Amino acid sequence: MFTDFKPVLKILLRFIILYVVMVLAYQFYLNEFKNAGLDPFSTWVMRQTTFVQEFMGYPSQMIPGKPQDETTWFFVSGKYTSRMVEGCNAISIMILFLSFIFAFYKGAKTFLFVVFGLLFLHLMNILRIAGLNIIILELPQYSKIGHDYFFPAIIYGSVVLLWLIWVKFFALKETENENT
Repeated sequence: MFTDFKPVLKILLRFIILYVVMVLAYQFYLNEFKNAGLDPFSTWVMRQTTFVQEFMGYPSQMIPGKPQDETTWFFVSGKYTSRMVEGCNAISIMILFLSFIFAFYKGAKTFLFVVFGLLFLHLMNILRIAGLNIIILELPQYSKIGHDYFFPAIIYGSVVLLWLIWVKFFALKETENENT
């Protein structure tokens, strides 16, 4: 009975195991910086976002908060726009992406796709944060809809797009060839 479902169950089990392991590893990483301010990866993302904002003509500053607050504030064009917290670094989204891609493991091309996929997600996240800061500055009436709906749709939509590309052009390619 389960033989028909065996491939699906293997993929699902791989996904769950990979997801749990990566989430636990990420939590261990975060625990190292508890009450020490914003973690280094989030700070790195914030620096890159500041660079993009400056490149777009919006002078930007990062002002660290109290270490126990684990946040840093963005000041764009001299005005407070937003604050960066650990959740803004897109690591949790990248973990979800990685778990799915490795659940459909297809050899070396998996690693190549993962590298390009992570770079794409990282770039989209930086542009997302910069875009949100600029909207908060220029069009504050749209800041809530931007933060709560528009920009999450961009980052999650990017993950879904990558998943669809992976499944359509890589993961199921050999299966299609075997059936012909």
